[in-house]
Amino acid sequence: MTDSQNFGFLKLHMPGFSDNLMLTYSKNGITFLYLFHPASSGVVSQVVKDTLTRGISMYRITLKILAVSFVFITFNAYAEQASSIARGGQLFDKWFEVIDAPKPENTHSAWPASNTKKKGNVTHRCKSCHGWDLMGKDGAYASGSYKTGIKGLRHLEGKSNDKVIAAMKDETHGYAGKMSDQDFEDLANFVTKGQVDMNKIIDRNTKLAIGGNADKGAAYYNTVCAGCHDKNGKEPKGMPPLGKLSNKNPWEVVHKTLNGQPDEDMPAMRAFDLQVTVDILTHLQTLPKE
Repeated sequence: MTDSQNFGFLKLHMPGFSDNLMLTYSKNGITFLYLFHPASSGVVSQVVKDTLTRGISMYRITLKILAVSFVFITFNAYAEQASSIARGGQLFDKWFEVIDAPKPENTHSAWPASNTKKKGNVTHRCKSCHGWDLMGKDGAYASGSYKTGIKGLRHLEGKSNDKVIAAMKDETHGYAGKMSDQDFEDLANFVTKGQVDMNKIIDRNTKLAIGGNADKGAAYYNTVCAGCHDKNGKEPKGMPPLGKLSNKNPWEVVHKTLNGQPDEDMPAMRAFDLQVTVDILTHLQTLPKE
């Protein structure tokens, strides 16, 4: 079979974009996909003609339009994954708020008896055992009211979603039937693909941000956050001033800045470079604590 007999064409439609033409090329059992925009129809026609008449191999055809096409594909895929990770981060924070499930009233069966400081629905939150830094007993929750002795989730970074989902559904965690398949997938994406090494951006001893730019952080904060939190970080009423919270628990602030607040209209900064979040934290730590 010649190379020319291994080509196929498929017309695709992406919401918000014009129809596109996908060319599939198989060689040695491997299929390659190439996307062409309508504007390049002349080029596509030439490829079709040359392929069918002279059997020119695809790897010898150079088309600059491909670079533009793959940018759209890559960006869309990245945006979808970032959205899923951010939602997973909110589920990690307080899953029952995100999916509008009844708030658990009992203390989770896996909550250690050694910790008598917490009970009820808070013990059902992933973050209560594994920590905002996902380091569990080896991180910020090594001491304090959330000390449980339970290990973190850092070892699951880069692992398969199936492994994480299986753990969430086992007898220890007991979440089978409590969330949808999409909920489990989003939470698993957060654990396997959305982790941040907090020790690289927050000094464990001083709790201060590492490598942040307060001036840039102020610009980001005043543009995106101040509308709800006030320029001094003292809104909304009922929550601690951001100057106090960011110095006391910077890991929580980073988590919520990246992923948003469950069941609130707080924008998630997940799709932006991590440095933006670090700059915002640096600025917050300069705000009034009272």
